Amino acid sequence: MKKIDIIIVDDHLLFSQALNGLVSNYEEFNVIKVLNHGKELVDYFSTEKTFPHIVLMDIKMPQMNGIEATQWLKNNYPTIKVLALSMECDEVTILQMLRAGAKGYLLKDIHPKILHHALLEVYNNGFYYTENVTNTLLNSAGITLTKSRINLKDREVEFLKLACSERTYKEIAEVMCLSPKTIENYREALFDKLNAKTRIGLVLYAIKEKIVLL
Repeated sequence: MKKIDIIIVDDHLLFSQALNGLVSNYEEFNVIKVLNHGKELVDYFSTEKTFPHIVLMDIKMPQMNGIEATQWLKNNYPTIKVLALSMECDEVTILQMLRAGAKGYLLKDIHPKILHHALLEVYNNGFYYTENVTNTLLNSAGITLTKSRINLKDREVEFLKLACSERTYKEIAEVMCLSPKTIENYREALFDKLNAKTRIGLVLYAIKEKIVLL
């Protein structure tokens, strides 16, 4: 059976070595390199000829962080899929990582079975944040995704697309030529329609339904 090649990028040596051992024990996967930060990843691609199918990417790293490294991969090697694996669970970081091109986002305290499933999902389906998004991420962000497509008004779709950007709600109001109060009403209406509790929930729905392509 042909192995799925993985590169691990994480600056915590003990964790990265443990992760290497864990992933290497999955019969479908082969860890070809463990790197300390994004700069080492860029250097690897400039000197090596064996490229991975998936990069397991930490976020907070010296020299070049995970968001920057993921964006670099998206720009230069868009077929290589990035699965974020981090302790960071705040809304801004997750949004930035998804916008940079990550195909999934996991927290480091997940069960090994979830990691295994996520790697297979990313390889086979290209993503891991729709119906199968991990309970860990959903719970930490307070999200309950709806399972069916919801009919949205044109202005709600416009707001949803802008919510997937890094604009603040005030900036979204300016773009849509609406008052901050009206934007707040749009947000609350979508929270209610989509059973979401945070902006991440809106973004995940937009990705799931291909309303935006990040």
